[in-house]
Amino acid sequence: MNKRMTFLTLGAALIAVPVLAAPGGKGDTDGNGTVSRAEAQAHATQMFARMDANKDGKIDPSDRGAQQAERQAKMFAAIDADGNGSISKAEWDQHGADRATKRAERRAKSTDAGAAGEGKRHGMRGPGKRGGHHGMRGGMMAKADTNGDKAISQAEFQTAALARFDASDANKDGQVTAEERQAQRGAWRAKRAAPPAAPASE
Repeated sequence: MNKRMTFLTLGAALIAVPVLAAPGGKGDTDGNGTVSRAEAQAHATQMFARMDANKDGKIDPSDRGAQQAERQAKMFAAIDADGNGSISKAEWDQHGADRATKRAERRAKSTDAGAAGEGKRHGMRGPGKRGGHHGMRGGMMAKADTNGDKAISQAEFQTAALARFDASDANKDGQVTAEERQAQRGAWRAKRAAPPAAPASE
């Protein structure tokens, strides 16, 4: 596993952290439209447990392999309709037909969305956007990985999640509202879009 993949794998785990402070989202367990710090902390614990696929107490590239193996097992079980531990030609053909149907449905939805929507999606996948996203992941990983071991412990994950919560809690009342979350998103977008600072002249 090379260094770049390590950064992207660990950073991907932190990409999900902002949803902790999303009012009305998964972190809002009491459904009151805001997320408390306690709710954010509890949800971070749940997220870490889900991302730590091999249950070794840290998030690192080995979890990626465990997650892939789990997905493959689920896919095999879905294709093996009769559950006999093997995939027959009829089951494989049915799987192919189901995939073709889903692709056709997605194409139809994409067409209905219109050219503007399609162009926006393609723009998001362009090299510039993609590179920026990867860079953000790497930066978030570096901040969360406080001991520099290329892995994120539960304590580091909690610290990163609560730091994002505190950054969104503009009035420091222990609650993040929809308005505060939107304002923080705008600030993050502006920061990513800003050109790098010029080096200081000597």
